[in-house]
Amino acid sequence: MRVAVAGLGLIGGSVALALAEAGHDVIGHDPDPATREAAAAHVAVAADPAALLDSEVAVVAAPVKRLASVAAETFPPDRYRGLVTDTASVKAAAARAFAGHARFVGGHPMAGKETAGFASAEPGLFRGRVWVLCLERGVRPAGRGGTDVGDWATLARLWTSIGARVVPATATDHDRAAARISHVEHLVAAALVRVADDPLSRALAAGSFRDGTRVAASPTALVAGMVAGNGPEVRSALVDLGMELDRARWATEVREERPEAIAEWFDGARELRASWPPEPGAVERTALERESLLALGAAGGWVEAVEDEVALCRRPRVQSTS
Repeated sequence: MRVAVAGLGLIGGSVALALAEAGHDVIGHDPDPATREAAAAHVAVAADPAALLDSEVAVVAAPVKRLASVAAETFPPDRYRGLVTDTASVKAAAARAFAGHARFVGGHPMAGKETAGFASAEPGLFRGRVWVLCLERGVRPAGRGGTDVGDWATLARLWTSIGARVVPATATDHDRAAARISHVEHLVAAALVRVADDPLSRALAAGSFRDGTRVAASPTALVAGMVAGNGPEVRSALVDLGMELDRARWATEVREERPEAIAEWFDGARELRASWPPEPGAVERTALERESLLALGAAGGWVEAVEDEVALCRRPRVQSTS
């Protein structure tokens, strides 16, 4: 399959490397000449983005704020007839940017690093990692229906071929979940760094500080784009986080009359954390039908491979209560 990759930073570069390694015909472009030069040693790179139009699938690995311009200028809907997908972390914003494209399927690989650029790209970045593929029920602009399941399946085959686990979800459901397991974590990491902004604290900091603040080293533009594109869901998650922190503060204040309060609060979280990641159940076969796939994703399941009319998938194993 001939695949165009627009944007050759960490994610786009890793996509290009992984697809080329899997035997696909890859053509890439990046607006930065130095990035193009670095990537050209590994995959075919075009100086003119018009070369990307000669492809069956276009993968747009650009920041949320640039999606609309890429949609209009690099892959204009009146000239590009291929299947278009993206890698942005906010799916409702991506859907708006590509509303004019009849064959757009939003995507988001749940993989990354705190470092950016093609120098950090690697072909194995997505192996064993979740790749969300949006499957919409609603009516799109110009009277078009929801996501074409055939197009969705084409991309599911592509991403599972490089080792990813594909999770079906609507853009709305993705954005709510992403705010709670990624976007807010970046803000919390930054807040923890700010709380420990004194010489002694930084001298004492060790593993828990390192792990809890790792993503505070992420590029500022990346985090700002997440928050700007997913503001309502980020604010909702922050409200819920604030309520949990209030419970923790309350538990520390009532230690004299209920010394077990903080232990109870923490133990509930400890049990939830111990159950993640979920243990996979047995392989099952699911029809390539919209509602069946969305039910799979809502249950925390994922697709591991796509055959003719069937997805090979797994769901989290139900924990025994006996």
